Amino acid sequence: MSDNSYPESPVLLVDDEKNALRSYELALQSAGISNIVKCSDGIEALDLLKEKEVELVVLDMIMPGMNGCDLLQQITREYPDLPVIMATCVNSLDNAVECMRQGAVDYLVKPVDMDKLTSQVKNFIEMRELKRENQFLRSCLMFDEGAKRPDAFLPIVTDNKYMLSIFQYCAAVSRSSQPILITGETGVGKELFANALHRLSQRSGKMVTVNIGGLDDNMISDTLFGHTKGAFTGAVGNRPGIIEKASNGTLFIDEIGDLSMASQVKLLRLLQQREYSPLGSDEIRKSTARIILATHRDLHELQRDQKFREDLYYRIATHHISIPPLRERKDDIPLLIDHLIKKVSEELGKHPPQYPNELITLLKSYNFPGNIRELEAMFYDAISNHRSKILSTKVFSDHIARNSREQCAKTSKMRNLEQCISNIEILPTLRNASKLLVLEAMRRSEKNQSIAARMLGVTPQALSSRLKKMEKSK
Repeated sequence: MSDNSYPESPVLLVDDEKNALRSYELALQSAGISNIVKCSDGIEALDLLKEKEVELVVLDMIMPGMNGCDLLQQITREYPDLPVIMATCVNSLDNAVECMRQGAVDYLVKPVDMDKLTSQVKNFIEMRELKRENQFLRSCLMFDEGAKRPDAFLPIVTDNKYMLSIFQYCAAVSRSSQPILITGETGVGKELFANALHRLSQRSGKMVTVNIGGLDDNMISDTLFGHTKGAFTGAVGNRPGIIEKASNGTLFIDEIGDLSMASQVKLLRLLQQREYSPLGSDEIRKSTARIILATHRDLHELQRDQKFREDLYYRIATHHISIPPLRERKDDIPLLIDHLIKKVSEELGKHPPQYPNELITLLKSYNFPGNIRELEAMFYDAISNHRSKILSTKVFSDHIARNSREQCAKTSKMRNLEQCISNIEILPTLRNASKLLVLEAMRRSEKNQSIAARMLGVTPQALSSRLKKMEKSK
């Protein structure tokens, strides 16, 4: 598409009264529906339908020449999936009911209530979008894993089957006008997915990103909506908000879980009505940006604590993308190692080092609370200090040991362990408990004694000695 008028295919208005056509057009445009074509008779409408795909038809029942019911019959016969809304005079309600029996999806009584017109048109457009997305997702059930991925996903390094299924879902919803919610822990790559969605959407505008974490209500409003001269002390001129900067593009709002209740009301209005007002102004402006939102927080928990509006949640979660943490896709670690060594070495101007197989096992033994971002930071540190041909695992093992201790101190894992032990009726002997710990460490480390020793806080020699004693005692 050369522009981003909404919806992607036009709404067709058919009426012999020019004033009616103009009124419908203005009402729909004020509701953000800008892709509109108009016809004044049935023959012209049929010719247009042969030339281009349309999203929906609003059709007057009584017209000279081919009347609305005759045109409806032809449309339902030749274009059975195309929704048609009939417009009728009060004394033609019986005819309108008959037209609905013949395939019209709804009707409007003249003089048309413009709020009802825009509501019906928007509802049927959204239903059509969801139907197309469902059809696409069903087709993805036959997805060929060997097929080439869209270039939009190249920055996301994965061969994990669940991640690939997320790619399919992203492709299905990428052109939807509805909001998209991306959730996942810190560091999983939510912005990478937002960028991919923007590229797949082929919208003509740019993607604009804002992180609203830590901003107060006034700062959020000023950032999103902009302000007019004199709106507050220091507002010496008009300043556009990022919604305006994202016109015909994508607005990515990160950390929406931090929104105050007052800001949530403003965001809900923007999403429902596609409209906003700059600070210091009563002027209502229309937004043409598609909105993607992200958070690392549990929005259901925030709802239970009455810190997040339920109506806003259901509005933003029309399309929901949940990105798994790295600990749930450890099969990607070898790919990520290769990718990060190449990327970081190139950025630091170093020759990419080789790495021992032990590194894969070591990294798979760790749960990565910081996800991909944490893994990337480890490689920057390791390669910055790298001097030999083979990449040392010391930076990685030190980081894992240090962070594991910190995580234990910050979480209730040790308390859970204490509770677990207190619930055991018959305690194991020290020898048996020691044996169980050693066996579990060997399992988690895939029988790598160096890594298992680090987990247990002993030297490799001490662990080797313990394993030999266990073998002899069998």
